Amino acid sequence: MEARFFTFAKLTVRLFSAIGLLASLAASGFAAPAATDDPRAPAVLFFGDSLTAGYGIDPDRAYPALIQERLEAAGLPHRVINAGLSGETTAAGLRRVDWILRQPVAVFVLALGGNDGLRGIPPEVTRRNLEGIIERVRSTHPEARILLAGMQAPPNMGPDFTRDFAAIFPELAHNHEVDLLPFLLEGVGGNPDLNLPDGVHPTPKGHRVIADLVWPALQPLLSKSPES
Repeated sequence: MEARFFTFAKLTVRLFSAIGLLASLAASGFAAPAATDDPRAPAVLFFGDSLTAGYGIDPDRAYPALIQERLEAAGLPHRVINAGLSGETTAAGLRRVDWILRQPVAVFVLALGGNDGLRGIPPEVTRRNLEGIIERVRSTHPEARILLAGMQAPPNMGPDFTRDFAAIFPELAHNHEVDLLPFLLEGVGGNPDLNLPDGVHPTPKGHRVIADLVWPALQPLLSKSPES
């Protein structure tokens, strides 16, 4: 991991202040409506935290909305559902995922873990929670494709923690045979030109970079997803 990635030691307090106002939403199960409102369209559901919700910017400029634009430009019938909630941990995600899964899902993009790393939650706990979410998706929608977005822990947590945290995502992808995007913030994390003044949440330009990463990882799953 690059040394400059997320200068968390200085930003931790600011980040918790930024997301604290919205953290209480995590229990609500709120999901932003898709740009394509046809309920019969195959759903691509983004399940994440403030990075997915588009904290600090217009949600229409967050990367899930940009993926919707690409789906439409490609003539694909899918609709994006943004189920990102600021402040979400993997534990909170596990508690609300059953509510989210009441609707049909063709592709489930799991983009949680960043807040766990920031808070120093033991990697084994994060692993169990993410595994639980994957298992819930599989049991509720067996035909749905899953894309797991990797995250990295702040370097100030120490080398052992950051190593163990980083290992969670490829190991889960291998063990559960889900597709992996190695690092959701590749090229964005630690770049002041692509982040808001808090140094953590991407700007609209940063979200465009994230969409550029997500789109090629997502495309192969669209043709294999149910009802596509």
